[in-house]
Amino acid sequence: MLPSHSPRPWPARAGLPRVDTARALAALTLLAAALASPPAGADTRTLCTIVADAASGRVLAERGEGCATRVTPASTFKIALSLMGFDAGVLTDAHAPVLPFRAGYPDWGGDAWRQPTDPARWMRYSVFWYSQQLTQRLGQARFASYTQRFGYGNADVAPGPGEFAGMKGAWNSGSLRIAPREQIAFLRAIVNRTLPVSAHAFEMTDRITLIDAQPDGWIVHGKTGTSSPGDDGRFDRARAYGWFVGWAARGTRAVVFAHLIQDDAPHDVSAGLRARDALLAELPALALPAAGAVPPAR
Repeated sequence: MLPSHSPRPWPARAGLPRVDTARALAALTLLAAALASPPAGADTRTLCTIVADAASGRVLAERGEGCATRVTPASTFKIALSLMGFDAGVLTDAHAPVLPFRAGYPDWGGDAWRQPTDPARWMRYSVFWYSQQLTQRLGQARFASYTQRFGYGNADVAPGPGEFAGMKGAWNSGSLRIAPREQIAFLRAIVNRTLPVSAHAFEMTDRITLIDAQPDGWIVHGKTGTSSPGDDGRFDRARAYGWFVGWAARGTRAVVFAHLIQDDAPHDVSAGLRARDALLAELPALALPAAGAVPPAR
């Protein structure tokens, strides 16, 4: 059950707290352990993990060789779609509009997708057809304009002949691509509220992305995503990408994060859910303000 309201979990200006020598050494020790520990199984690779300070952009942790490589954003793009929808008035609040499921809509998400859906349920259950209904109401021109103005990856949501081209699903193994470092830049723009959308769009997106888990007191907002290589919307379970991206706050500190894995064999649990669980387990250590732990992202 999503809460009826979510207080803004970050200050207008977030600074790094001062730390003494003992705390700094402890932070470095915990961070080194987190970075050294194997983050995925033998048949799953971590392509990238980044955690950065939301205010300054300073990278607190980065690992993996895929941090600059663009791949499909999959359902993490729902964060961007939420901002678009609330800014344009297509979405009005966390529980409106409620749209009915209709025969012929994508339903590979099972019974959870075959229900009347509002923005909160859309985000929680990652309902693909609701995204399609949102983009149709935006229209191709406005959809493309938002994506460009957000600086979202390659911003390629051009229409085409494919089943999921353009506003039908460019974010789902289609033409739209984004790198983990670009996800970080986009997420910082959300936390710092520098994107060209209304305060209402920020507040509602903040509300519907709040997740239940609060590791070590961190209030976490995020979205999973599962898809695979290719540009035709077809899903290959043996090569699935799993994303978990978002932001988290504790006290006066706010961080943004992007975690991307890829499977080399089919799994029963989706790659996105496994990426989420892995990142949440490590977040308290990765978010420590350990000075000089890693170089900044480029």
